[in-house]
Amino acid sequence: MTAPRLVFSTAAFFARPLERSFPLIAECGYRGVEVMVTKDPASQDPERMRALAEAHGLRIEAIHAPSLLLTRSVWGADPVGKIDRAVRVATEADAPLVVTHPPYRWQGGYRRWLHERLPGLEDRTGITVAIENMFPLHVGRRPLMLHANQDLDDLEGIPHLVLDTSHAAVARHDLVEVRRRFGDRLRHVHLSDNAGRGWDSHLPPGLGILPLDRFVDDLVESGFDGTISLEVDLRRSLTEPTRLRREMTAMRERLEERLAS
Repeated sequence: MTAPRLVFSTAAFFARPLERSFPLIAECGYRGVEVMVTKDPASQDPERMRALAEAHGLRIEAIHAPSLLLTRSVWGADPVGKIDRAVRVATEADAPLVVTHPPYRWQGGYRRWLHERLPGLEDRTGITVAIENMFPLHVGRRPLMLHANQDLDDLEGIPHLVLDTSHAAVARHDLVEVRRRFGDRLRHVHLSDNAGRGWDSHLPPGLGILPLDRFVDDLVESGFDGTISLEVDLRRSLTEPTRLRREMTAMRERLEERLAS
């Protein structure tokens, strides 16, 4: 059985250039990285990205397309165009996977593309494009349905999926049940904890309410051989380098021990 591969997401350093985040990730003992495409030119440049990875002994395991509202102006407004660009970057950066978000409710054309054109994309490009589970926003007590798949129904028929544990918590989904529903379509996991207060907190594992040990055990027992990416919010530690390194190293050691056992 092939064990899942542990990587660290540069989403934790959203406002920092890759030239600063790659050395830190490697220094804390990680060997794989997921690159979040931002306004940082290096995160959009596969040649520069690959050179940085090689210099620090890292593998680029995934490219996260600019799907966030904060990156809505990166690579234009067309979600399919963003995916095409991310696939080209992944190809040139030797990354096997592109992560992106599902449609907003008003993006009917993108929704049709996911079901009609996405299934053949890997055959054409050799790159896997995986769609991430999202969650409803709440205005008071009422949910604001920005995405079309709050109950996971619209992810049926999509060949490759990403399970984000914090997103699942906000949507009040059981992690193991979502993993089982995704089945062999699951390619990538965004692992983080959640505060349990109805918002997407992306806490480091162990600082929230989620049963992440049980979830990781279930992943391993299921035979999952994809990537587990620590996509965590480290803003409270970014100005304290010693604390930051200690937290990143502790997360890696704990997860590696869990995966090995």
